[in-house]
Amino acid sequence: MSENYDVVIIGGGPGGYVCAIRAAQLGMKVAVIDKRERLGGTCLNVGCIPSKALLTASHKFEEAGEKFELMGIEGSKPKLNLKRMMAFKDTVIKDNARGIEHLFKKHGVTWICGSAEFKSLRTLSVKPLPKGHRYDVTGQHIILATGSEPVALPGIEVDEKTVVTNTGALSLTEVPKKMLIIGGGVIGLEMGVVWQRFGTKVTVVEYASRILPAMDNEISVTMQAILQKHGMEFHLGAKVTGVKNGKKGAKISIESVDGKSKETLAADVVLMSVGRKANTEGLNLEIPNVKLDDKGRIEVDGHFNTSTKGIYAIGDAIAGPMLAHKAEKEGIILAELLAGQSGHINYNLIPAVVYTSPEAASIGKTEEELKQENVSYKVGKFSFAANGRARSMGETQGFVKILADSKTDAVLGCHIIGAEAGNMIHEVAMAMEFGAASEDIARTCHAHPTLNEAVKEAAMAVDKRAIHS
Repeated sequence: MSENYDVVIIGGGPGGYVCAIRAAQLGMKVAVIDKRERLGGTCLNVGCIPSKALLTASHKFEEAGEKFELMGIEGSKPKLNLKRMMAFKDTVIKDNARGIEHLFKKHGVTWICGSAEFKSLRTLSVKPLPKGHRYDVTGQHIILATGSEPVALPGIEVDEKTVVTNTGALSLTEVPKKMLIIGGGVIGLEMGVVWQRFGTKVTVVEYASRILPAMDNEISVTMQAILQKHGMEFHLGAKVTGVKNGKKGAKISIESVDGKSKETLAADVVLMSVGRKANTEGLNLEIPNVKLDDKGRIEVDGHFNTSTKGIYAIGDAIAGPMLAHKAEKEGIILAELLAGQSGHINYNLIPAVVYTSPEAASIGKTEEELKQENVSYKVGKFSFAANGRARSMGETQGFVKILADSKTDAVLGCHIIGAEAGNMIHEVAMAMEFGAASEDIARTCHAHPTLNEAVKEAAMAVDKRAIHS
């Protein structure tokens, strides 16, 4: 038995399902093959969505316990029902998955629950899950949207009980007394904040000299200071050399990167959060001769073509930031290209958000990058402590920083740490996409009182006399 489609997509995550829906809207017959029991990929099932559900719930728990009384809301402190909170998280996942299924039915996209591997250039052998006989699926265009998986350090076994990835950290059945996080990036900090709000003592071990090493240095330094105020501990410029599981948790051996100091720490749970790698195994990519780069990612050109005509790749499976919205954008563009339309993505203008408390958001160049590239720039900053809406919300931590070209005043980057930074960054994303100057943002009337007034004020603060090069 063989089924034929215009487009067959391997992977039902943000890149795959968005691409499928757009291709179907443009008149193509589309199938999506995914081995999970629910659509949505890592993002929906064990990533973006469940982590944000727990971040939101834990934030409300923290507010009710610490901030409500300051606002005149009195009563007994809230009690954590972790089982019910996890049920809330699971409901959020299920409802979102049902939404994708509804969109598939609405647009006529076929969802195949199973694993796929290449049988020939245009034919995939599909193994239905949980059971069933193999059959063939043929596509004129085959898109690899297989996503990514967590990287584990050599010699450290992940059991998703004591040593966990993001998957295990999202499903703990009790609040650990101590959690050690290997890696001070986005996933590690977000999960650390969730459990710290419930009373866990959180320690972060980061190989680099600062947390969030990909973000603007000032954001990283400020974020660390804020998290330390809440009790989070950091070992920077350090690496984990071993983890020994015992009956009462784990013993973690760490040493400084320069090798001058060593120590052993104890934790109930160890979260492995040192990065992710592309899912490219088990596809028989050697049959269509699809080439990989030295990091195991699928090589593509500017139009997502692999080394073999008619086979494409998007999302975490290719180079670039491993972000759901990047994958979604690529999926839409690829679907439109296959329909004969044009599409373009500016990889310099992909927002990055850390959903801690406060949030951090970034777009464009950092100060460090501009200095390295010898670009002359200006800086405008504004503190949330001087913003009326932030004051009324009790959210005065952080600032907005705008970087602009010293000659043209074009906005080169924006970095925000503060409440709702993830929403605020999109004003600057839109401005940069249309080539705005900082003056354009400054001259745009912003409603009062709003947090986004801080963006306007930062743009107004871009001092033409303060030039950095």
